Amino acid sequence: MASINSCFQSDVLSTNNKQQLENLVHDWQLNSDSFSQRKSKYKTLSQINVNPLYTPTDLADSIAWNDNGFPGEYPFTRGIHPNGYRSRLWTMRMFAGYGLPEETNERFKFLLNNGQTGLSVAFDMPTLYGYDTDDQRASGEFGKCGVAVSSLSDMETLFEGIELDKITTSMTINSPAAIIWAMYIALAETRGIPIAKLGGTLQNDILKEYIAQNEYIFPPEPSMRLVTDTIEFATKHMPLWNPISVSGYHIREAGANAVQELAFTLADGFEYIQHCIDRGLDIDSFAPRFSHFFNVHNNLFEEVAKFRAARRIWAKELKNTYGALNERSQWLRFHAQTSGVALTAQQPENNVIRVTIQALAAVLGGCQSLHTNAKDEALALPSADAALQALRTQQIIASESGITDTVDPLGGSYYLESLTDQIESEVYQYFTQIDSLGGVIPALKQGFFQQEIAESAFLYQTEEDKKEQILVGVNQYQSEEPVNIPILRVDTAGEAQQISNLNHIRSTRDNTLVQSKLNELRNNAKGSSNLMPSLIEASKAYATLGEMMGVLREVFGEYQPSWNF
Repeated sequence: MASINSCFQSDVLSTNNKQQLENLVHDWQLNSDSFSQRKSKYKTLSQINVNPLYTPTDLADSIAWNDNGFPGEYPFTRGIHPNGYRSRLWTMRMFAGYGLPEETNERFKFLLNNGQTGLSVAFDMPTLYGYDTDDQRASGEFGKCGVAVSSLSDMETLFEGIELDKITTSMTINSPAAIIWAMYIALAETRGIPIAKLGGTLQNDILKEYIAQNEYIFPPEPSMRLVTDTIEFATKHMPLWNPISVSGYHIREAGANAVQELAFTLADGFEYIQHCIDRGLDIDSFAPRFSHFFNVHNNLFEEVAKFRAARRIWAKELKNTYGALNERSQWLRFHAQTSGVALTAQQPENNVIRVTIQALAAVLGGCQSLHTNAKDEALALPSADAALQALRTQQIIASESGITDTVDPLGGSYYLESLTDQIESEVYQYFTQIDSLGGVIPALKQGFFQQEIAESAFLYQTEEDKKEQILVGVNQYQSEEPVNIPILRVDTAGEAQQISNLNHIRSTRDNTLVQSKLNELRNNAKGSSNLMPSLIEASKAYATLGEMMGVLREVFGEYQPSWNF
């Protein structure tokens, strides 16, 4: 019988040597099968079967080099930068926001003083739905999942003492994204900061709202117009800003698996690309400022493979389908956040370990920025101490683990390369399904994505109930010890203060000017011009979020899904 060493006489297996190796693996497998197995099935969270052993026979013939190559070279499987983190670490961007703007401002400064390198703003539910704090539909929701921002005045308070041209800011908001961004731009202009110097990211991904998070307001068509307006405005005026962060995070949190998260996110990204091209924008003028936002779950190898496959698919499609010539257009740059849904209220200290594993996956996968969740987030908004511990997790990985010393350190692993290949293949199968339904928007109107996610979530829950998926402290290794950790409570008195501030703004601003600017916005919304200039001017006049959204609701209407399953 041939030895293993005799099969490896060159970097590429010959047909004869491959057959010899397959025979050796087969014999090894027969011997392995004679031993007892801890589980009846081994598979990833995306239901991809996991073999007991991986060898070169598990790789496609081309995968060894053609689809990997060097870091910093097409198709960027191994990373978009040649030196990885040897030149520059990822941005440590902790997601923060609660209660009053002044409270969140204090949290921002606390994190920056402790080594955070970028800001990331969480907004409360009324803001996410485009309502002012004093709207009756906002009652009781003030500040609970983020900071309340109803006008330029709140934006001024939120960033008091923070130099906007010296820090990058990410804003996680979608339906009212154009308005919140307009307020940020207005703030910079009133401070005398050229907007071309502003760096940051606007999430602005409305498609995933219809697919998963359900914080949509307008029908898809006018919503896509707003997104395209922001991308066009950034392309012309703000070269350092990422006007969209195509987000798989919330798709995953809704119950999708890793393959679905990647497939649906990239499909959404291509839809935005096509809308910008249809607007008349050159692909290489705007694609370099596209960014992505992914979830990081518990299966370390699957998550790393997901990120590597994401870069490869994006690069191939931008180059071959959309004709992007600029190498930066082909880069998939992404922010990662550890999984909120993977955290448990039971034994919350265990979440520190989960977050560490997830953060390792993000770094091994080559993220450009990272948020690590705090251990208490299954219970409440993170306390300052818990948020600091989450930040320290990133800093320890960066400074003490050694994994930042080389680029793509898991590259070449037979298992990882095979998994990367398989995820890519399954993503393209989803692309075919979406195309057969007429594209992303027809598919979401038919409930395709929602159905797929619901089925995936049901399968995961079923496996957890059967203990096929072990969740430590929940369905295995439970403890009767009561949870005893400090919990952040939002001060309910803050709502009254926020409403008082809002009333003061309405009574002291030039209301004739406000009405004029709102009328301009209404007229432009009925036409086809870019709405960003109108939104910026209305923001400068201290028109509120609810007032501007009210105008757009009047013109665009509100979306009611027609699908059911």
